[in-house]
Amino acid sequence: MDCGEPMLKKISLFALALWILSFHATIGLCEDYQQVAGLIDLRTTLSDGAHDLEFLIQLAKERGFKVLFINDHDRMVMEYGLFPFRNIVKKRVEKPSVNQMGAEKYLNAIKEIDLKYPDMLVIPGVESAPFYYWTGSPFDEGLTAHNWERHILVMGLEKAEDYTNLPVLHNGFSTAYTAGRIPIALLFLSVAVIGLFVFRWKKTYRILGVLLFVLGIAFAIDVDPFSSSPYDPYHGDQGIAPYQHLIDYVNEKGGITFWNHPETRSGVGKKPPIRVDTPPYPEVLEISRGYTGFAALYGDRITVTEPGREWDRVLQEYCIGERLRPVWGISAADYHREDGAGEQLGNFPTVFLVKEFTKEAILSALKNGKMYAARGPYNKRGVLAEFSITDTITGNKGACGDEVCVRGPAEVRITVLASDAAAHKIHVRLIRGGELIKTFNGTTPLTIDFKDDYFEEGKKIYYRVDVRGDVGSIISNPIFVLFSS
Repeated sequence: MDCGEPMLKKISLFALALWILSFHATIGLCEDYQQVAGLIDLRTTLSDGAHDLEFLIQLAKERGFKVLFINDHDRMVMEYGLFPFRNIVKKRVEKPSVNQMGAEKYLNAIKEIDLKYPDMLVIPGVESAPFYYWTGSPFDEGLTAHNWERHILVMGLEKAEDYTNLPVLHNGFSTAYTAGRIPIALLFLSVAVIGLFVFRWKKTYRILGVLLFVLGIAFAIDVDPFSSSPYDPYHGDQGIAPYQHLIDYVNEKGGITFWNHPETRSGVGKKPPIRVDTPPYPEVLEISRGYTGFAALYGDRITVTEPGREWDRVLQEYCIGERLRPVWGISAADYHREDGAGEQLGNFPTVFLVKEFTKEAILSALKNGKMYAARGPYNKRGVLAEFSITDTITGNKGACGDEVCVRGPAEVRITVLASDAAAHKIHVRLIRGGELIKTFNGTTPLTIDFKDDYFEEGKKIYYRVDVRGDVGSIISNPIFVLFSS
């Protein structure tokens, strides 16, 4: 294409760089795929974000992003009740959230803004904290809420009732768990009925009758038969069960779940008048099942993506048949405001590999690992223009999220560019089955062709790539390889 000088003057350098990178990324990965940069884990004024939906869309559009996942909080509530009537004599603190305003209003607000910007995709979701538990006493300084910030991102739910009925603490009226609690409530109601009989039977026992009636009614109410969760915050740590329950619920509704910031250190401290204690929780990647993936890049430390750590152990379980599906990595922005924690909108993109620009295609890519995670300044980030595995005998080829059957040595191709089209030093690591097998150093644009002679008949393994350097970080999703002669 011959672009004359007048045209170049009208196009900003940044926009021109994005066009060039988009073109190269499309033809490099596969002629059928295009790269679409999206942002996941964005908060708005509908919960605890500082900016409204329109501000986010306009800013994202200016910076070259086309997909936004809105993950406002599903329900932001803490309650503490006094024994023995914890569900009656209690203090409740609630902040704005999706289910406080109404899930129908939330979904309609996103639909309206999505129609206003047809060249953008705005996809609803929530960030969920399904469980926490108390230790200590409110009468001293030791009252502590544990695991309050153990979060799961939920996407792909389309119906308002799917959000309203999320099995999280304090989420409102629900009949989902009533059957298991009705017998206990009926037992206490029977005490109340006995109290009525005693009250009417003998005048000398009226005080006892009133006492039995009042206590029976109070305990029946305190059973809370219409709770939104089968758990409560007063019986200690329940392990992975409350989180697995949420994951299973979302799967049943056709949604997607990602563990968020599993190693963040921001969840421990004092928030008067209580303390909060959410230590890093990388172990959940191995002990939970059925979730779609996790935040592989976010604004804190991350070690689970290191070779041989939790992510690799989970992927190896899939390869040997111990898991039904792989676990994918995304980049999670945890975005609340511009320049919050020194970050800007666009510094944590997830780049999708799709054949068409539709909501269905983006969600399918998210479910099936057709994306890679990146972290870096939005105007100078790394671009994984190609990561592919090709069978040198048959020519079979696959990209992120694919499974390729190979009959001979695998040919690995990696191409890394920079979004500003400049030269930047980078360090590339190639990981096979949890083991670091090769490192490469160079400057962008960098293309690597590596022939791996490893072959083991009948075995399934995977390759993945991570990139570090002046353009930030890139973490690819795995390409699975099945060796067969």
